[in-house]
Amino acid sequence: MEAIRTDRDLYDLPVTGARATSLALLTPFTGALVQFLDLPRLFDEDEAHQPLLGLYAQPWPGALAVWRSGGSDGFVQIGSVSQRASFGALLTPLAPGPGAVFDLGAVLEIELIEGSLASVSDPDLFAGANSFAIETDTGGWEIVQAAHAELIGERRYRLTRLLRGIRGTEHLIPAPKSPGNRVLVITSALVPVPIAISDLGRSWNWLIGPVGLDSAEPRMIGVAHTPRGEGLRPFAPVHVAQPFLRGRLPGDYTITWIRRDRDLSADSWELAEIPMSEASEAYEVEILQGDTLLRMLTSTIPSVLYSAATQSADFGRVLAPGDTIRLRIFQRSALLGRGAGTDIILQF
Repeated sequence: MEAIRTDRDLYDLPVTGARATSLALLTPFTGALVQFLDLPRLFDEDEAHQPLLGLYAQPWPGALAVWRSGGSDGFVQIGSVSQRASFGALLTPLAPGPGAVFDLGAVLEIELIEGSLASVSDPDLFAGANSFAIETDTGGWEIVQAAHAELIGERRYRLTRLLRGIRGTEHLIPAPKSPGNRVLVITSALVPVPIAISDLGRSWNWLIGPVGLDSAEPRMIGVAHTPRGEGLRPFAPVHVAQPFLRGRLPGDYTITWIRRDRDLSADSWELAEIPMSEASEAYEVEILQGDTLLRMLTSTIPSVLYSAATQSADFGRVLAPGDTIRLRIFQRSALLGRGAGTDIILQF
């Protein structure tokens, strides 16, 4: 008989205090709400051309991976989202209202999936608090802020004292917004999608699922989205000057306006001149009679000459006091073309 002697201390556990046990909990993933938003630039740290992405899942798996492909295979993970966004829906239609001033007539009633809202002071409102992206019936997004939030049911709120068309979305104020349309609370949980400018305008397929899952996993959520680069589009010009005659004979008219800029610093009261995000200025001015386009004028400065000869060609005579024309004025982007337009009736 042969034997090997061993020292018990080599194999025994060290003498210590009791240790707590823990189990790794597996979070089931049964689906997610996915929303891409092509919006003007909202945060200083974001790239203007990148869309925002909001995700929501319950239970939240900790982080959701974002995969992309130009086809049906070959998906590549380009990022992940670690915070769930605050989703909601319209309970009643949102009627049109004024821009650039408080809308004290319209009421915004929404229901959140989870979370809460509270009223804010005007200084906090002007700093960006209580901002919402409201889906239009055609898929656009008007940015609305609300100073007053009243709880009217479980996770249901009536929002009043509204600011409409924030960050250049005033052209979407008249767009219909029906009950059931999505509402997203604008917070840091909406993350920019890391794409290049060359990716704009291309139709991409996206997969969303928990970090660590393979893109071929059947539980992945698939959506299609084409980024448009809305953050690079110029805002609509404002303060179009009425061309009064002031006692002189009818003739040439100079129509003027004030340029806006999409840069976040453009709202500063301290700047002598607003920034210029485009390399150069370029404008298009449409002259209309009703809905009929008569002429398009171009300019590289925030004004355009509407000469007597051009008026005669368009209307058969020179415009006189009391006449009205309809104008649409656009600033052009070198990359994306026209920005949002200002539609106005001018009276001579």
